[in-house]
Amino acid sequence: MSAGSRTASGSTAGALRHVLGHLLTPLLMCVGMGLAYLGAFHAPQPHDLRVDVVGSGVSARVLAQNLQNQADGALSVRTVADRSTAVEHLRTQASYGAYLPGGGPELVVATASSDTSATVVEKVFTRVAAEQGAPLKVTNVAPTAEGDPTGQGVFFLLVAISIGSYASVAVIGGAGGVLPLRIRAALVAGASLVVSLIGAAFAGPLFGLVDHGLPGLWALAWLYCAGILLIGVGLHTFLKRWTTLGVMVLFVMLNFTSSGGIFRPELQPGFFGSLHSFWNGAGFIEGVRSHVYFGGHALGGHVLVLALWFVAGLAVLGLAGLAESRGRAESSGEGASPEAAVRTSEKDMEEELEEAVGV
Repeated sequence: MSAGSRTASGSTAGALRHVLGHLLTPLLMCVGMGLAYLGAFHAPQPHDLRVDVVGSGVSARVLAQNLQNQADGALSVRTVADRSTAVEHLRTQASYGAYLPGGGPELVVATASSDTSATVVEKVFTRVAAEQGAPLKVTNVAPTAEGDPTGQGVFFLLVAISIGSYASVAVIGGAGGVLPLRIRAALVAGASLVVSLIGAAFAGPLFGLVDHGLPGLWALAWLYCAGILLIGVGLHTFLKRWTTLGVMVLFVMLNFTSSGGIFRPELQPGFFGSLHSFWNGAGFIEGVRSHVYFGGHALGGHVLVLALWFVAGLAVLGLAGLAESRGRAESSGEGASPEAAVRTSEKDMEEELEEAVGV
């Protein structure tokens, strides 16, 4: 075999190893997305879904106890004294349905809290009313905006601004890898502002997902986007071409599935339900719901969740700055040229942007 043939064969083998190494990322994405989405969404089942039966008499207590026993853990059934108390529970998201038995049975729901939870509750009490031989009247005390009839538009808004944020991470961390950290931080601020404004435009004038409270929605979106960008750009210093996979795990696989935008925790497996209490996507979804539909009830807790992710992002970016300073000092001590560092960074940038196709 000639030297030229051996060289060509070696180049082909090297290129093949390079491609196979890069194929690992999309394969891991496939496995991760399947485990996350199918694990969270494939078989929603209620557990401890809180509903109220209105009435203080024996018949109301018996009905509530029978429903509790028959549900076998799917429902958490309580009795309340009157309709106003039941409505207050719905408006503070303490329950997801209230049944008023009697000659003309009525079910009160708040679809802005979760359309899927309200649907589950309606199926349960439609059967109860049918056993009483009466049609069920359904009253919605907290409907969503006309532009978001299912209440899931805010979830898809979450998807849009998340993609804008973590795709920007690939660009700022990759193409901007040669820039000083303070400039990348400024780019993070600018990108989060632009992405959140795009999200506000989608939610308001373009699709009418909300009919009021748009400035507050924008503020929540900005805080959410800034947290993702800070964490992602900071992680890029440590993960390099694996950053895309890392941010997809954090802000897609675990984030979308635990956000409550499709199914609330009461309809999901325990793992995703537990993430709902502190993950940033849930903070955004529940924050928007609270701000727009429930008079700001519990809004402070949801803002706190987003703020903690933002602070975590600042911390990760700070650690990245320390690591980069240490790396520059070591390179200077070893006599590495700035031109070589730039060439290495450009190569890493190209591979990073190739991996970002998975976004």
